Amino acid sequence: MSVEVTSSGAVTTITLATERGALSRVARERLRDVVVQVAEDPAVRAVVLTGVGPAFCVGQDLREHAAALADDATAAWDTVRDHYNPIVTALATMPKPVIAAVNGTAAGAGASFAFACDLRLMATSAVFHLAFGGIGLSVDSGMSWTLPRLVGYGRALDLLLRPRPITASSALELGLANEIVADDALPRRAAELAAELAAGPTIAFGAAKQALAYSAAHGVADALEVEAAMQTLAGTTEDHANAVRAFLAKERPRFEGR
Repeated sequence: MSVEVTSSGAVTTITLATERGALSRVARERLRDVVVQVAEDPAVRAVVLTGVGPAFCVGQDLREHAAALADDATAAWDTVRDHYNPIVTALATMPKPVIAAVNGTAAGAGASFAFACDLRLMATSAVFHLAFGGIGLSVDSGMSWTLPRLVGYGRALDLLLRPRPITASSALELGLANEIVADDALPRRAAELAAELAAGPTIAFGAAKQALAYSAAHGVADALEVEAAMQTLAGTTEDHANAVRAFLAKERPRFEGR
């Protein structure tokens, strides 16, 4: 199986178990369908995206891509709209937390997938390669949107015009990683963090994600209106009502995600 899906309680882990971390057409279709399905499943309250071996994900299978270019150089890029865009949209907008557990090399679209997640844990040996320019390409899979929001416009452009490996320590300094974890401890730490988030107020988390995404491209007046709408959404949930009661009773709140 090119993309494996496992669940533990309210946490779903999506593992990119592809050869060399490259995405064939079959893998891209499978990943798209899985991510969209998980995004829409109310029983899932936190998601982990990870890989196996020395690679998290290195993007397009270049051998398959070379054959597609030879067949029809324009049609070869239909995959961006058909596969990569839906994957990134689902990762970035699903109303629940998404953690990228970057176990190894994340290059091209693979780096973009990690950037589209809400939090990024990186193994000590993991590395980002923003490799588009190195093979004569622009950017895709949402990197034009995510990268400058993570590191700022100037740094984003520098990383794209002068592509070089970004180690875990450099990624942490730049703001591309939230935490560095020993290689053998990464799965356990990702599971712990995902379980912690899955036990939180899921609707409130989703509303906060939506408010932040909206404010990035709108003025303060419009952002305030969306904040009010999202606060009303979160504030009318059972989780909020129960949390208020727990606070007044000096008890720890228990969130059910509704």
